[in-house]
Amino acid sequence: MAKMTPEILTDELKKICGGNLCSVVLYGSSVAGDNVKTSDYNVLVVMERVEAEDLLALTGLCSRWDKDGNPAPLVFARESLLQSADVFPVEFADIMQTHKVLYGGDPFAGMKIEPANLRLELEHELKSKLILLRGRFLVTKGNAKEVERLMASSISAFLTLFKAVLRLYGETPPAKKMEVLPMLSRHIKFDEEVFSIIWELKEGKKRPGLTSLQIFSRYLTAAQNITNDVDIWLQSAKK
Repeated sequence: MAKMTPEILTDELKKICGGNLCSVVLYGSSVAGDNVKTSDYNVLVVMERVEAEDLLALTGLCSRWDKDGNPAPLVFARESLLQSADVFPVEFADIMQTHKVLYGGDPFAGMKIEPANLRLELEHELKSKLILLRGRFLVTKGNAKEVERLMASSISAFLTLFKAVLRLYGETPPAKKMEVLPMLSRHIKFDEEVFSIIWELKEGKKRPGLTSLQIFSRYLTAAQNITNDVDIWLQSAKK
């Protein structure tokens, strides 16, 4: 059976949900144009209501979607989505910049992201992702493949947060994640090259002469430096 495309998923959602379906939105790397071999399709499904029976009706379809290597659709009730810009400003700002409506109206039309909410979530997410990176490294036992997998799986989340950093600095970040780094380097000094090395790992390429632990050491230092500098800037912005 051929892999399910976002368009096929949308057609199936329309059949199953009927009038309860408000919008289907494709977002992430596949829309931004920086998808790599390991990229998947990120889809937001907006429904008028989201009850247990509504989710149950989608389990078969979403199981097939999952088997094709895609994350489960992000499901929101329409009113809940409209009231969540203060809770998910980092994620919503990124989706708002780069998305494609596959069905219905644009659920983000007219939505505004407040800088104060963006600052609060950014501070939390940067520190959380850093803590998670350290914690996940602890269970790798230093195994080269496990460390490489950890770095490749975590870099996209950091780059998305760096886009939010640029927004707070008054910049409009580029859609492609890796293009964020040169812009960020104008505000913060960090090891820009190590992110390129890890992005290549994500694409299945390896730099000769560098061990996974050497790369991770540089990656962790760069992530900590950026987090610390942004934290200092955020604290000063609160005063």
